[in-house]
Amino acid sequence: MDNVLIVVDDLEAVKAFFIELGLKLEGETTVEGPSVGSLIGLKDVRATLAMMRTPDGQGIELDKFHTPNAIRFGPVDAPVNTLGIRRVMFAVDDIDDTLERLRLRGAQLVGEVVQYKDAYRLCYIRGPEGLLVGLAQELS
Repeated sequence: MDNVLIVVDDLEAVKAFFIELGLKLEGETTVEGPSVGSLIGLKDVRATLAMMRTPDGQGIELDKFHTPNAIRFGPVDAPVNTLGIRRVMFAVDDIDDTLERLRLRGAQLVGEVVQYKDAYRLCYIRGPEGLLVGLAQELS
């Protein structure tokens, strides 16, 4: 896998959230024109893209569409059993510390932090724009 696309409205807030989670901003650019529109099946496209990378090189592409406007499909806080891609999960060293730092960026805990056997501590959080993110701390 090279990357996952997340369309956002507040690019700066979402970038800051993922940077706090430990991703690095690899680059940012604006794309537009007929070739972009042909690729994605839209007309008059102008978008700002920010490529974020995890420490192990996995990518999350954040796109802010200027034209045409992004379309919200369904509620911002759709539950985890809603059809489609629901969440992205990240491995973290310390789930409590990560959760505390992300709460300062507006993240809210969904459910509880739970322990799965003797292997993991897990939780789901909602970040900016209702993004659902999972955190997994491997127990040694």
